[in-house]
Amino acid sequence: MSGQPLSLLECESMCGRYRLTRADRLSEKFDAEVAEELHPRYNIAPTQPVPVVRASGSRRVIASMRWGLIPSWAKDASMAQINARSETLLEKPAFKESFERRRCLIPADGFYEWKRSGRSKQPFHFGMQDDSLFAFAGIWDRWRTLQGPVIESCAILTTGPNALLCDVHDRMPVILRSENYQDWLLAPNSERGRLFSFLQPLDAVIMKRFPVGCSVNDVQNDTSECIQEVPELISTQAALF
Repeated sequence: MSGQPLSLLECESMCGRYRLTRADRLSEKFDAEVAEELHPRYNIAPTQPVPVVRASGSRRVIASMRWGLIPSWAKDASMAQINARSETLLEKPAFKESFERRRCLIPADGFYEWKRSGRSKQPFHFGMQDDSLFAFAGIWDRWRTLQGPVIESCAILTTGPNALLCDVHDRMPVILRSENYQDWLLAPNSERGRLFSFLQPLDAVIMKRFPVGCSVNDVQNDTSECIQEVPELISTQAALF
């Protein structure tokens, strides 16, 4: 049960779209067991199923979860949230227990944000300089529907922007360093101070960005066209000065 993809207007919060085009390398990159075949995805949107890396005892497994965390105590799925502010995790009942007990890695190789240019908004793609896979810091939960099935869902943690994003958005997703993956998955709640130290903006020097076309605006478009670089728009107002 993944629901219907949200419109662009509904998912403009940070982070509202991302891509995972190197799904065939997840097992190697994250040293995790893959239960099903995964395919490249260029335009992942809220409410869709996404691959998530979580701990299962001493192993790492890749599970499919709904993007948009539904708290276990929620009355319905309308309470789902795709992002969680890292600064207030312990203040929000929807996120506190998940942060303490159910942390995960959400693999990606790029994400999108929209920059206003005059009356228009242009999407930009953000990723690593070497186009490599990385992982968002995530949390997850289980929610039982009135009909009985259990839905596992996740949210991406956010923090303040780095220098690459600050002119586009006032938030960015938390991208974990690979050396912190194991602790993020398994560290006890007693080490929450160290866990919070991971939730910082990633160094902009190892990232890159480029403008992409409006194909990514439509969640039905899930092809390589979404990541094709295009010229950056220049607002009419800016051009006058």
